[in-house]
Amino acid sequence: MNIVTSKRLTKYYNSLCALNGIDFEIIKGECFGFLGPNGAGKTTAMSIIHCFMPPTSGEVKVFGMDVIKNPSEIKARLGVMPQDNNLDPDLSVLENLIVYARYFDIPEKDSVRRSKELLSFAEMSEKSSVKITSLSGGMKRRLLLARALINNPELMILDEPTTGLDPHNRHSVWDQLNQLKAKGITFILTTHYMEEAEKLCDRVAIMDSGRIVTIDSPSNLTAVHGGDLEEIYLKLTGRSLEG
Repeated sequence: MNIVTSKRLTKYYNSLCALNGIDFEIIKGECFGFLGPNGAGKTTAMSIIHCFMPPTSGEVKVFGMDVIKNPSEIKARLGVMPQDNNLDPDLSVLENLIVYARYFDIPEKDSVRRSKELLSFAEMSEKSSVKITSLSGGMKRRLLLARALINNPELMILDEPTTGLDPHNRHSVWDQLNQLKAKGITFILTTHYMEEAEKLCDRVAIMDSGRIVTIDSPSNLTAVHGGDLEEIYLKLTGRSLEG
């Protein structure tokens, strides 16, 4: 069963073509990654999937619904972990989750219980009363992940989920994501970390200049092209992932 289907997805920012007629399908229960450097079109594709911006042309359906016609219904079933920290610095860790739950009309009693469960999952229960400004970068990323789970989403959108983290915190987030994947949640993530794609993704779409170069599993890409994902990316695009 396809959770997301994209046909000829195109997005222009004025005269700049960010996405150039891309096609892809994302299957229920898998982790699907968009892999590529900054400017490849990864974040634009994700933003259209979670109804943050409309496509210029083409069609994207999520849960069988059109992203233009049914954005509210789609958003109610999504969890989104943004690349940037948009936590409220004036609220405590626990309050950030409780307030966010209001966007999904979750009753306060349920939101408090759910928030405490998620802080336990994120290993942040002891930080529930502290302000956001006192958290480390790794804690903020874990809290953003917990917040994205407040509405029990069927599909998680993760934009560079471990950007800026040290190896220890990166592996901690990976462990949490693998726990969630084992429960059947579908994931879409963007990344430029080779190890992250190999550890988490069932399939990756390698992107360059608004196009999808290929879609396959990391293991199949390695078997066909040899080397690791970074070497494969260089071979297929002639570009480095940093550039």
